[in-house]
Amino acid sequence: MTIKNPPPLASIPQRPPVPHVPDSVLDRLAKVSSGSLTTQLYIKGFRQPVLHGLLPLNKKIQPFAGRAYTMRFIPAREDVDIYGNLTTAPSADNLQWVGVEQIEPGHVLVIDSNKDGRAASMGNMLITRMTMRGARGVVTDGTFRDGTELSEMDFPVWSTGVTATTRLSFHHVADLQVPIGCAGVAIYPGDVIHGDGDNITVVPAHLAEEMADLCEKRDDIEAYLAMRVKAGEPLWGLYPPSDATRAQHRQWIADGRPEIRPAAPQR
Repeated sequence: MTIKNPPPLASIPQRPPVPHVPDSVLDRLAKVSSGSLTTQLYIKGFRQPVLHGLLPLNKKIQPFAGRAYTMRFIPAREDVDIYGNLTTAPSADNLQWVGVEQIEPGHVLVIDSNKDGRAASMGNMLITRMTMRGARGVVTDGTFRDGTELSEMDFPVWSTGVTATTRLSFHHVADLQVPIGCAGVAIYPGDVIHGDGDNITVVPAHLAEEMADLCEKRDDIEAYLAMRVKAGEPLWGLYPPSDATRAQHRQWIADGRPEIRPAAPQR
Protein backbone atom coordinates (compact mmCIF):
# COMPACT_ATOMS: atom_id res chain seq x y z
CA MET A 1 0.00 0.00 0.00
CA THR A 2 1.43 3.31 -1.05
CA ILE A 3 0.70 6.30 1.18
CA LYS A 4 0.80 9.58 -0.65
CA ASN A 5 1.73 12.77 1.11
CA PRO A 6 -1.07 15.33 0.97
CA PRO A 7 -0.37 18.49 -1.01
CA PRO A 8 0.93 21.48 0.94
CA LEU A 9 -1.57 23.86 2.40
CA ALA A 10 -2.61 26.45 -0.13
CA SER A 11 -2.65 29.20 2.46
CA ILE A 12 -1.55 29.93 6.01
CA PRO A 13 -4.42 29.94 8.53
CA GLN A 14 -5.11 33.43 9.85
CA ARG A 15 -6.41 34.53 13.23
CA PRO A 16 -9.69 36.46 13.06
CA PRO A 17 -9.29 40.21 13.53
CA VAL A 18 -9.67 41.55 17.05
CA PRO A 19 -12.90 43.40 17.94
CA HIS A 20 -13.03 47.03 16.87
CA VAL A 21 -12.69 49.35 19.86
CA PRO A 22 -14.84 52.46 19.33
CA ASP A 23 -13.50 55.97 19.83
CA SER A 24 -15.82 56.48 22.80
CA VAL A 25 -14.04 53.69 24.69
CA LEU A 26 -10.62 55.00 23.64
CA ASP A 27 -11.51 58.43 24.99
CA ARG A 28 -12.51 56.92 28.34
CA LEU A 29 -9.35 54.83 28.57
CA ALA A 30 -7.17 57.85 27.80
CA LYS A 31 -8.35 59.37 31.10
CA VAL A 32 -7.54 56.41 33.37
CA SER A 33 -4.20 55.90 35.10
CA SER A 34 -1.67 53.28 34.03
CA GLY A 35 -1.52 52.15 37.67
CA SER A 36 -5.18 51.19 37.73
CA LEU A 37 -4.96 49.74 34.23
CA THR A 38 -2.02 47.45 34.97
CA THR A 39 -3.57 46.33 38.28
CA GLN A 40 -6.86 45.40 36.64
CA LEU A 41 -5.04 43.59 33.83
CA TYR A 42 -2.98 41.70 36.45
CA ILE A 43 -6.21 40.59 38.15
CA LYS A 44 -7.28 39.25 34.73
CA GLY A 45 -4.01 37.31 34.45
CA PHE A 46 -1.90 39.69 32.32
CA ARG A 47 1.37 39.96 34.24
CA GLN A 48 3.34 42.37 32.08
CA PRO A 49 1.37 44.60 29.69
CA VAL A 50 3.83 47.53 29.97
CA LEU A 51 6.37 48.36 27.24
CA HIS A 52 9.27 48.54 29.67
CA GLY A 53 12.19 50.82 28.88
CA LEU A 54 10.34 53.28 26.64
CA LEU A 55 10.26 57.00 27.43
CA PRO A 56 8.42 59.94 25.87
CA LEU A 57 10.38 62.34 23.68
CA ASN A 58 7.80 65.10 24.14
CA LYS A 59 8.36 67.99 26.51
CA LYS A 60 4.62 68.06 27.15
CA ILE A 61 3.12 64.69 28.16
CA GLN A 62 -0.23 63.96 26.55
CA PRO A 63 -2.31 60.99 27.78
CA PHE A 64 -3.76 58.96 24.93
CA ALA A 65 -5.35 55.68 23.88
CA GLY A 66 -5.61 54.37 20.35
CA ARG A 67 -5.90 51.26 18.20
CA ALA A 68 -2.59 49.58 17.36
CA TYR A 69 -1.39 49.72 13.75
CA THR A 70 1.65 47.44 13.70
CA MET A 71 4.90 47.58 11.73
CA ARG A 72 7.51 44.78 11.90
CA PHE A 73 11.20 45.23 11.19
CA ILE A 74 13.76 42.60 10.25
CA PRO A 75 17.49 43.23 9.82
CA ALA A 76 18.40 45.28 6.75
CA ARG A 77 20.06 43.62 3.76
CA GLU A 78 22.51 45.47 1.56
CA ASP A 79 20.89 44.64 -1.79
CA VAL A 80 17.38 45.64 -0.66
CA ASP A 81 17.70 48.52 1.78
CA ILE A 82 19.29 51.09 -0.49
CA TYR A 83 18.53 54.79 -0.74
CA GLY A 84 17.18 54.39 -4.26
CA ASN A 85 14.32 52.22 -2.97
CA LEU A 86 12.83 55.15 -1.04
CA THR A 87 10.47 55.71 -3.94
CA THR A 88 7.56 58.13 -3.94
CA ALA A 89 5.20 55.40 -5.21
CA PRO A 90 3.99 52.31 -3.27
CA SER A 91 6.72 49.65 -3.25
CA ALA A 92 7.32 46.28 -1.58
CA ASP A 93 10.83 47.49 -0.75
CA ASN A 94 9.52 50.59 1.02
CA LEU A 95 6.57 49.39 3.10
CA GLN A 96 7.19 52.08 5.71
CA TRP A 97 5.75 54.77 3.44
CA VAL A 98 2.79 52.44 2.71
CA GLY A 99 2.12 52.02 6.42
CA VAL A 100 2.22 55.75 7.09
CA GLU A 101 -0.28 56.35 4.27
CA GLN A 102 -2.60 53.65 5.66
CA ILE A 103 -2.82 55.26 9.10
CA GLU A 104 -6.40 56.19 10.02
CA PRO A 105 -7.83 58.40 12.77
CA GLY A 106 -7.52 56.63 16.12
CA HIS A 107 -4.44 54.60 15.20
CA VAL A 108 -1.24 54.39 17.22
CA LEU A 109 1.68 53.18 15.12
CA VAL A 110 3.63 50.51 17.05
CA ILE A 111 7.00 49.49 15.59
CA ASP A 112 8.77 46.24 16.37
CA SER A 113 12.39 47.35 15.99
CA ASN A 114 13.82 44.20 17.60
CA LYS A 115 14.94 46.39 20.52
CA ASP A 116 17.70 47.65 18.20
CA GLY A 117 18.33 51.37 18.54
CA ARG A 118 21.41 51.58 16.32
CA ALA A 119 19.30 53.10 13.52
CA ALA A 120 16.19 55.26 13.75
CA SER A 121 12.78 53.67 13.31
CA MET A 122 11.64 56.86 11.52
CA GLY A 123 11.80 60.62 11.92
CA ASN A 124 10.02 63.94 11.85
CA MET A 125 8.71 63.85 8.25
CA LEU A 126 6.83 60.56 8.53
CA ILE A 127 5.57 61.29 12.03
CA THR A 128 4.30 64.70 10.92
CA ARG A 129 2.44 62.98 8.09
CA MET A 130 0.79 60.59 10.57
CA THR A 131 -0.38 63.48 12.73
CA MET A 132 -2.11 64.89 9.65
CA ARG A 133 -3.81 61.55 9.07
CA GLY A 134 -5.28 61.46 12.59
CA ALA A 135 -2.87 59.18 14.43
CA ARG A 136 -2.91 59.33 18.24
CA GLY A 137 0.72 58.41 18.83
CA VAL A 138 3.77 56.47 17.67
CA VAL A 139 5.78 53.94 19.68
CA THR A 140 8.97 51.97 18.99
CA ASP A 141 11.24 49.74 21.04
CA GLY A 142 14.10 51.31 19.08
CA THR A 143 15.00 54.96 18.49
CA PHE A 144 13.80 57.91 16.45
CA ARG A 145 15.74 60.59 14.64
CA ASP A 146 14.98 64.35 14.70
CA GLY A 147 14.60 64.31 18.46
CA THR A 148 14.66 68.10 18.78
CA GLU A 149 11.72 68.53 16.39
CA LEU A 150 9.79 65.61 17.89
CA SER A 151 10.22 66.96 21.42
CA GLU A 152 8.33 70.10 20.41
CA MET A 153 5.37 68.21 18.93
CA ASP A 154 2.02 68.11 20.67
CA PHE A 155 1.86 64.42 19.74
CA PRO A 156 2.86 61.35 21.81
CA VAL A 157 6.22 59.94 20.68
CA TRP A 158 7.75 57.09 22.75
CA SER A 159 11.06 55.31 22.18
CA THR A 160 14.28 54.22 23.87
CA GLY A 161 16.20 57.24 22.61
CA VAL A 162 17.37 59.27 19.63
CA THR A 163 19.85 58.65 16.84
CA ALA A 164 20.46 60.32 13.48
CA THR A 165 21.45 57.04 11.79
CA THR A 166 19.06 56.23 8.95
CA ARG A 167 16.72 53.24 9.27
CA LEU A 168 18.22 51.73 6.10
CA SER A 169 21.46 51.00 7.93
CA PHE A 170 19.97 48.27 10.13
CA HIS A 171 16.20 47.90 9.57
CA HIS A 172 13.91 46.61 6.83
CA VAL A 173 10.11 46.94 7.10
CA ALA A 174 8.94 43.38 6.47
CA ASP A 175 5.26 43.44 7.49
CA LEU A 176 2.35 45.72 8.28
CA GLN A 177 -0.68 44.92 10.42
CA VAL A 178 0.58 41.57 11.75
CA PRO A 179 1.09 40.43 15.35
CA ILE A 180 4.38 41.80 16.67
CA GLY A 181 6.46 42.00 19.81
CA CYS A 182 7.41 45.44 21.08
CA ALA A 183 9.61 45.79 24.18
CA GLY A 184 8.82 42.16 24.97
CA VAL A 185 5.02 42.46 24.83
CA ALA A 186 2.77 40.81 22.23
CA ILE A 187 0.64 43.27 20.29
CA TYR A 188 -2.08 42.39 17.82
CA PRO A 189 -3.43 44.91 15.30
CA GLY A 190 -6.38 46.68 16.89
CA ASP A 191 -5.26 46.20 20.50
CA VAL A 192 -5.47 49.36 22.58
CA ILE A 193 -2.24 51.27 23.22
CA HIS A 194 -2.55 53.45 26.34
CA GLY A 195 -0.06 56.10 27.36
CA ASP A 196 0.21 58.52 30.25
CA GLY A 197 3.07 60.24 32.03
CA ASP A 198 4.46 56.94 33.29
CA ASN A 199 4.02 54.08 30.82
CA ILE A 200 2.83 52.63 27.56
CA THR A 201 0.38 49.81 28.34
CA VAL A 202 -1.17 47.27 25.95
CA VAL A 203 -4.83 46.38 26.47
CA PRO A 204 -6.28 43.39 24.55
CA ALA A 205 -9.08 44.76 22.39
CA HIS A 206 -11.72 42.39 23.76
CA LEU A 207 -11.10 43.75 27.29
CA ALA A 208 -11.06 47.44 26.40
CA GLU A 209 -14.57 48.44 27.47
CA GLU A 210 -14.42 46.32 30.63
CA MET A 211 -11.08 47.93 31.53
CA ALA A 212 -12.60 51.38 31.07
CA ASP A 213 -15.42 50.48 33.48
CA LEU A 214 -13.12 48.92 36.08
CA CYS A 215 -10.41 51.59 35.94
CA GLU A 216 -12.79 54.52 36.20
CA LYS A 217 -14.12 53.00 39.43
CA ARG A 218 -10.64 52.12 40.69
CA ASP A 219 -9.20 55.57 39.98
CA ASP A 220 -12.07 57.16 41.91
CA ILE A 221 -11.65 55.02 45.02
CA GLU A 222 -7.83 55.32 44.83
CA ALA A 223 -8.12 59.12 44.86
CA TYR A 224 -10.49 58.89 47.85
CA LEU A 225 -8.12 56.58 49.75
CA ALA A 226 -5.15 58.83 48.98
CA MET A 227 -6.98 61.73 50.62
CA ARG A 228 -7.56 59.63 53.73
CA VAL A 229 -3.91 58.62 53.87
CA LYS A 230 -2.92 62.28 53.54
CA ALA A 231 -5.31 62.97 56.41
CA GLY A 232 -3.12 60.74 58.60
CA GLU A 233 -4.88 57.36 58.55
CA PRO A 234 -2.80 54.14 58.63
CA LEU A 235 -2.89 51.64 55.78
CA TRP A 236 -4.30 48.80 57.88
CA GLY A 237 -7.88 48.16 56.83
CA LEU A 238 -7.74 51.07 54.41
CA TYR A 239 -5.50 50.07 51.54
CA PRO A 240 -6.05 47.86 49.61
CA PRO A 241 -9.69 48.73 50.23
CA SER A 242 -11.68 46.35 52.41
CA ASP A 243 -15.41 45.81 52.08
CA ALA A 244 -15.91 48.30 54.89
CA THR A 245 -13.73 50.88 53.15
CA ARG A 246 -15.64 50.41 49.90
CA ALA A 247 -18.89 51.00 51.79
CA GLN A 248 -17.41 54.18 53.27
CA HIS A 249 -16.43 55.31 49.77
CA ARG A 250 -19.97 54.79 48.53
CA GLN A 251 -21.32 56.77 51.48
CA TRP A 252 -18.80 59.56 50.81
CA ILE A 253 -20.09 59.79 47.22
CA ALA A 254 -23.70 59.80 48.46
CA ASP A 255 -22.82 62.63 50.86
CA GLY A 256 -21.63 64.77 47.96
CA ARG A 257 -17.88 64.05 48.22
CA PRO A 258 -17.14 66.27 51.23
CA GLU A 259 -13.63 67.63 51.65
CA ILE A 260 -11.09 65.43 53.45
CA ARG A 261 -8.46 67.78 54.77
CA PRO A 262 -4.78 66.73 54.79
CA ALA A 263 -2.89 66.56 58.05
CA ALA A 264 0.62 67.83 58.72
CA PRO A 265 3.28 65.06 58.48
CA GLN A 266 4.79 63.95 61.79
CA ARG A 267 8.18 65.41 62.67
